[in-house]
Amino acid sequence: MASFLPTGPTHLACRPAITLAVATLAVGLPVSGGANEQSDPVLAVETGKANPEVARNRLEKSLREQGCSLRVVFDNDTDDAAMLFRVGTPADEPHPVLIAVNRDLALPRPVWVTRRTAGVRSLSGLVDRDLSIVTGPDPLGAELPLAALARAGIHPAPEQLYGAGDYGSALGLLLHNNTHASVAEAGWLEPLREKNDLVVTWAGKPSVQAGWYRGPRWSSAFASCEQVVAGLRREDDRQKFSVFPGWVFGFLPPGEIPSKEGVQ
Repeated sequence: MASFLPTGPTHLACRPAITLAVATLAVGLPVSGGANEQSDPVLAVETGKANPEVARNRLEKSLREQGCSLRVVFDNDTDDAAMLFRVGTPADEPHPVLIAVNRDLALPRPVWVTRRTAGVRSLSGLVDRDLSIVTGPDPLGAELPLAALARAGIHPAPEQLYGAGDYGSALGLLLHNNTHASVAEAGWLEPLREKNDLVVTWAGKPSVQAGWYRGPRWSSAFASCEQVVAGLRREDDRQKFSVFPGWVFGFLPPGEIPSKEGVQ
């Protein structure tokens, strides 16, 4: 059995309600006070992760080694962004130029997963059950799976929801019998299913849930930066990917993403 040790699960009835909407990027300070002076363009990453400095250093190193001079910032104002990574699909944004893809380099799918021995064959089996979710802005971690429950007429009470900081910890709550079901992402989950005797109770449709957008400071001078980002893969440097949702394994232009349904 894979080892997933929960890292401080949060019982949602014991803390303020978690905001599942995409976080608004905070305003950053300009380099100087000149009225017409702008700071240098940056590559901005929206992340709910704490202490991202190691990832920042590794990302910047990769960019510079391949000819991209953009400085990496986290959760900053978009005014200085040449490129920015966002989770969710903001209604007022154009389609991302690079889409976050899962382990299969395909669009992600939210899932509810249970132990095979639990005998849960549909969402109705999750009524009045304790459930583990992933806190933060990633819609796959809670918003989309909970919406699926709501469509089935299931509305868990706050004390039935246990929030974890990542997908491994959420699954760990299930594997250690703390919850009856857990959220996951289809591609991320696949290599863990058989050896942990897990079944997918519900799977959502493949959809765009995160990606890179061109910011206000974008120009053709940063085309090489897009190429560098498109070449990043989680298996090459997992620490560098720690600031992205755990299901993100790479980034592809929209026209290069295969159609794959995946979960059986």
